[in-house]
Amino acid sequence: MLGLQHLIRLPALGVALVSLSVSLTAYAAQQDIAALLDDVIDGPHRSEENRARDRYRHPKETLMFFGLKPDMTVVEISPAAGWYTEIIAPVLKQKGKFIGAAPALPADAPETFKRRDTAYKNMIVSDPILYGSASAITYDPIAPSFTSPSSADLILTFRNVHNWAKAGTSDVMFKAFYDALKPGGVLGVVEHRAKSGTGLQKQIETGYMTEAYVIDAAQRAGFKLVSSSEINRNPHDTNDHPGGVWTLPPSLRGVPEKDKPRYIAIGESDRMTLKFVKK
Repeated sequence: MLGLQHLIRLPALGVALVSLSVSLTAYAAQQDIAALLDDVIDGPHRSEENRARDRYRHPKETLMFFGLKPDMTVVEISPAAGWYTEIIAPVLKQKGKFIGAAPALPADAPETFKRRDTAYKNMIVSDPILYGSASAITYDPIAPSFTSPSSADLILTFRNVHNWAKAGTSDVMFKAFYDALKPGGVLGVVEHRAKSGTGLQKQIETGYMTEAYVIDAAQRAGFKLVSSSEINRNPHDTNDHPGGVWTLPPSLRGVPEKDKPRYIAIGESDRMTLKFVKK
């Protein structure tokens, strides 16, 4: 027969076992997403040009930091040519849902932008084995909407905030993110990082934004900053280049041939990585 002391310990033991089970389940899930990301990042669908940027963008670490899971509904905002899409969408193809949301282009938009957006849509629909039921949509940049209210688990945007600051649409964009996310949903932001105290006009001109600007914009929409990471820090980037962030690779905009090796050696920009939660 169990003594009183043993009987008292049984509930505590049960709690400990449940806690261990939950921890192991969470650990297993983390291991699963890590392995899945490894497989996708190493996949043959990715070009050598895109692979070469992994060392600057750290896609596995970044997406795990934001909490990506295979059963999520994920919206990527302004995905451009789809560098991140080709990693995220395959992860979601069996259990989740991916939406790539690009701004609707005006009729007089540069042809390069039109061709890029067409190529992006074709990329997604042309390979359902790789991308599953992923979809590409357009949104009104003045009155954005991305999906049904409170339906997304995770919204991600990579290096886009400077564009919204320039257009004066940061507030409407962050409010639209908030509206689209479920309560407790996550907004992940990666952005070129300016030195603290940099004036707004300078931020817009250079493409480097202060963390304070991004955090304030998110908080005005109702978000709470829950974590930040230095995953995408580049200590070699001085943030003071003649042509702003576009001086660095991959753009190297306006850089004379003789100076390109110097900027290539710096690498891509120093970037903040911020995780917000819808309250």
